[in-house]
Amino acid sequence: MWQCPPFLPVPVRPDRIARTLLLTTLATISLSAAAKTHAQGAMVSGTVHDSIARAPLAGALVQLVADDSRSSFGQSVMSDSVGNFSFRDVPAGRFMLGFHHDKLDSLGLEPMMRAVTVSGQVVVRADLAIPSSARIREALCGPDSPARSAAVVMGIVRDAATRAPLSGVTVGADWVELTLGKDGMRRRTVRRTTATHANGWFAVCDVPRPGSVFLRASRGTDSTDVIEMQVPEDGFLRQELYVGSTRIAARGRVVRGTDGRPIAGAQVGLENGTPVRTDERGEWVMSEAPAGSRLLEVRAVGFYPLRQAINVVNGAAPVRLAMSTYEDVLDTLKVIASYDRYNRLEEFRTRSRSGLGRFITAEDIVRRQPVVTSDLFRNLVPGVYLDSQADSVRMRDAFGERCVPTFYLNGMQLNGLDGMALDAAITPDRIIGVEVYQQSQAPPQFVPALSGCGSIVIWTK
Repeated sequence: MWQCPPFLPVPVRPDRIARTLLLTTLATISLSAAAKTHAQGAMVSGTVHDSIARAPLAGALVQLVADDSRSSFGQSVMSDSVGNFSFRDVPAGRFMLGFHHDKLDSLGLEPMMRAVTVSGQVVVRADLAIPSSARIREALCGPDSPARSAAVVMGIVRDAATRAPLSGVTVGADWVELTLGKDGMRRRTVRRTTATHANGWFAVCDVPRPGSVFLRASRGTDSTDVIEMQVPEDGFLRQELYVGSTRIAARGRVVRGTDGRPIAGAQVGLENGTPVRTDERGEWVMSEAPAGSRLLEVRAVGFYPLRQAINVVNGAAPVRLAMSTYEDVLDTLKVIASYDRYNRLEEFRTRSRSGLGRFITAEDIVRRQPVVTSDLFRNLVPGVYLDSQADSVRMRDAFGERCVPTFYLNGMQLNGLDGMALDAAITPDRIIGVEVYQQSQAPPQFVPALSGCGSIVIWTK
């Protein structure tokens, strides 16, 4: 089994990660005098390993170059499918061994180099590696501590037209923190900003893990959409962002997640853009989409709304979007909800006596006799209404502006519900209670991250 070599404790600065990792990712050399090679020299061999993926790295360009004046030796080979490489007929002397790979560029790392000494007729074993995510994270943000997670979001910002790295781009990261204190639960939005280096590289430390982070890159008047990313448990997230000012064609295909069959007539759109419809093959084309990293939204009758980050760049491959039916998503929720329905109904009644928010009971629903669920929001709750033109439920935020609330079904957040999707997902006869909160009123479990709007919580039988 491949084992990561020991690392040297070298002080680091975030903007010198590549140079630090140059010193901390190299293995020791093992020499075996028992095996002889070609009469003209020794053999230098090893394996290139990707410590982040925990797998050998194929297709790395490995180079061995003389590091003293006694030799002009220099060779390049490619690592094979299992990461192995070898150099034959290597003369005695000191050499520099290193490798290049696209993954190094995506991490913002310089080529990994190490010193190798060859003397006599021996086989020299020298392994190379991309550093592990834990090593990169620690080099950038320092070690974990009880007061901080030391998790990191890093990546490269590129030009959407040329894919060249961009320097001086502002990258913002936002997330929500909930703190429990003597005065109750407090909610605050944390924002960190940084600027990309000459190679387009950026890093933001101390993000939550696991948790949601909202990224946005901007350069002048050009910017990406706000992209929601999930930071994994290991605290290392790598994300490339694209910024552009041009219009580029974007295309893709919408299919069923269960069997891959095309979905015709689905509505596909970018934020603040004009949506398009899929054809009978499930294919869609936007002839003039804004270049850069964008948030794509897909809706289709009978399917759960889908939001996905895409990169609108020159030469991009078509985007494949797989949608789930409401039966796929909501049947599971129905089982969970019915399991503790009575406890949740009691919690609903307890919150209704708190004086915060507005509540629609099963009795209210019977008296109103709605045909579809969205009818409940036609002038029944002050500050909440059904926008028939946009086919969506709206609320008013703290500034009196119209906004789209976040829906929760049996305690689980559902993104992207509009009037049509709400009616398809839930019938009025299944509802036992509805809670409606302005953002400042909502209990912590029903506070949507960075939405700026309120919440509507629906409980079913």
